[in-house]
Amino acid sequence: MDPVTAWLRTLLAPLVEGLSTCLLARIGLGTMLVLAGIHKLLDPAGWTIYVTDWLAPWLLVSPTLFMLLNGWLELLFGGLLLGNRLVAPAAAVAAVSLPATIAYLAVVAVTDGLFVDILVRDVGLAVLAWVVLLDALEAAPTEPKE
Repeated sequence: MDPVTAWLRTLLAPLVEGLSTCLLARIGLGTMLVLAGIHKLLDPAGWTIYVTDWLAPWLLVSPTLFMLLNGWLELLFGGLLLGNRLVAPAAAVAAVSLPATIAYLAVVAVTDGLFVDILVRDVGLAVLAWVVLLDALEAAPTEPKE
């Protein structure tokens, strides 16, 4: 083991031995969703900047209402993750919606040069969502075959 890793392991020994990294990932994803949801509800207009002029006509509702609806959904799914309830379905929503958001942001980044910083961040969040989803599926009891 290299000296820096050995030092970190000694320093963080109580965490290394007593904390589940999958629990930490679930709490991190859930917290991010709850905080994003709260902010969307408090300042939906601040989030509408991510709706480009060419996307707005495709929405069935106004960009502000779209963000408000997303805020409530993020609160719901983040709360489920934090409450350790329906973890696989809640994580699946994030694991599917984040790559869709990444695809949209990639198009915007290429065509308009916008939101590259958000795109990069969301790639990491998508991986986090997949870690939580795969862990929940692995931990889920299986039905016996008859």
